[in-house]
Amino acid sequence: MSATTTHNLYQINHFPKTQYRLISSPSEFLGVSFPARFFSDPQIHKLRSSSIVKPPRATSTTEKSKNNPNKNNEGDDDDEEKQQKQSSMIKLDDVNPVGLGRKSRQIFDELWRKFSGLGQISRTIRSDDESTLLIRESGPMCEFAIPGAQNTTILVVGATSRVGRIVVRKLMLRGYTVKALVRKTDQEVVDMLPRSVEIVIGDVGDPSSLKAVVQGCNKIIYCATARSAITGDLNRVDYLGVSNLTKAFQDYNHKLAQLRAGKSSKSKLLLAKFNSEKSLDGWDVRQGTYFQDAIAAKGGYVELTKKLSLPLGCTLDRYEGLVLSVGGNGRSYVLILEAGPLADTTQSKLYFARFTTKVGFCRVRVPFSSFRPVKPDDPPLDPFLVHTLTIRFEPRRQRPIEGPAGANQDLRSFKLKMEYIKALPTGQETDFILVSCTGLGIEPSRREQVLKAKKAGEDSLRRSGLGYTIVRPGPLQEEPGGQRALVFDQGNRISQGISCVDVADICVKALHDSTARNKSFDVCYEYVAEPGKELYELVAHLPDKANNYLTPALSVLEKNT
Repeated sequence: MSATTTHNLYQINHFPKTQYRLISSPSEFLGVSFPARFFSDPQIHKLRSSSIVKPPRATSTTEKSKNNPNKNNEGDDDDEEKQQKQSSMIKLDDVNPVGLGRKSRQIFDELWRKFSGLGQISRTIRSDDESTLLIRESGPMCEFAIPGAQNTTILVVGATSRVGRIVVRKLMLRGYTVKALVRKTDQEVVDMLPRSVEIVIGDVGDPSSLKAVVQGCNKIIYCATARSAITGDLNRVDYLGVSNLTKAFQDYNHKLAQLRAGKSSKSKLLLAKFNSEKSLDGWDVRQGTYFQDAIAAKGGYVELTKKLSLPLGCTLDRYEGLVLSVGGNGRSYVLILEAGPLADTTQSKLYFARFTTKVGFCRVRVPFSSFRPVKPDDPPLDPFLVHTLTIRFEPRRQRPIEGPAGANQDLRSFKLKMEYIKALPTGQETDFILVSCTGLGIEPSRREQVLKAKKAGEDSLRRSGLGYTIVRPGPLQEEPGGQRALVFDQGNRISQGISCVDVADICVKALHDSTARNKSFDVCYEYVAEPGKELYELVAHLPDKANNYLTPALSVLEKNT
């Protein structure tokens, strides 16, 4: 079998859609033109003169001169020419596709660091090879730039974590401006980050330090996690850290909106706030029954209703749902919206959605897409026409609350405390990506504590009003990405791990994917599910930069979960 045939077979089995050839210059490799001063660097000249496949080591001119001191300069020149000819003669049999791919990747990474470092203040000379993590990603190289990336600044929190380090490099390769949040600039921390990354000092547990951190940022990727199972550390990083950062980011957006004499597109619209007796003005309490018989009390209902008074120029079609801050005793309620022309309310249609409270205060998100018409023949809800909001309690829909006294509970009793009702802003892209966890791989003794802090952080992000994407990967594994199919699911049913590289790739792809906005999901490697647990969405993740596997995977998952 010839060398060419072997090359093609390897290409089919391991590197689809990839071809190899020797390059004549670094500019040809990158496909762009560089200024002349860029190649004046001695290191660049060294890279340009190097070959993709290194020839066998030859005896240097100095060694020859030591062995034969009587040899003149002319003889030395001849030896150098012979050595150059010998180095340039590479047989096809000596060309190894694996070596070609790895070497070309190393050359590219070195050139890219030189190119991205132009105009940047060099911080330190790196003792380690930055390209190691990228080489381990395997698969064809990703696209070098994304339209608009150069005008987008991403704040990466936890940039030195296993996922964060890969996220930073993927963002740089795509042309983003990257800011890395660190607690202190130790030399070890600085050496772990590329030189063109802007390092900002702050602590997610200290809200005052985050005001300057979020300045100029357009999106946030949160990869930080507590380094210990101590409750204080878990709350500081996984819960309060997310809460503090979302608040600082919202305040920054509001400040920008004020400077522009407008309102931030990420601001929630206040529909009702219950902080005094006067705030109850306009709300009517009504009660009724569905049928009259001996158990009419169980068929009745009580409701609180009010006509909405929106600010001038505001309509609910600019928002994607409602968020309620309520406290109760675990009962479920019905949220009813009345929509139609105000001039003729007889043409109005009723739409309903159910939500359940917890014992104590909680935030409930109810997207407009979850509202269903009371009459099946009515058209879908049009938020633009909504004019009345109703909260209803129905005893017949209640179930006993879990507990020792659950069987003796009176299902007609309820308690509902309300803090506010707001409308959630709509948007095309996510603003905040949070890398959480499923709990797999965590020691059982501390799993409950970790998941409690993670869940609290997720809840604070959901009620912030920012567009969010919450990624819950299985146990992280240190291995190349893009090699296996991925499972995207909701419901805490996955049972396998996933590569750190694949998690980082999901985070980067979710930045501009509209289907990722306001989605929470679990993800892991493909596996054979146990009987009765086969209900998940499987999407083949091929190692190809043109393969958009995230959109079809997330399009079937529910929002605001």
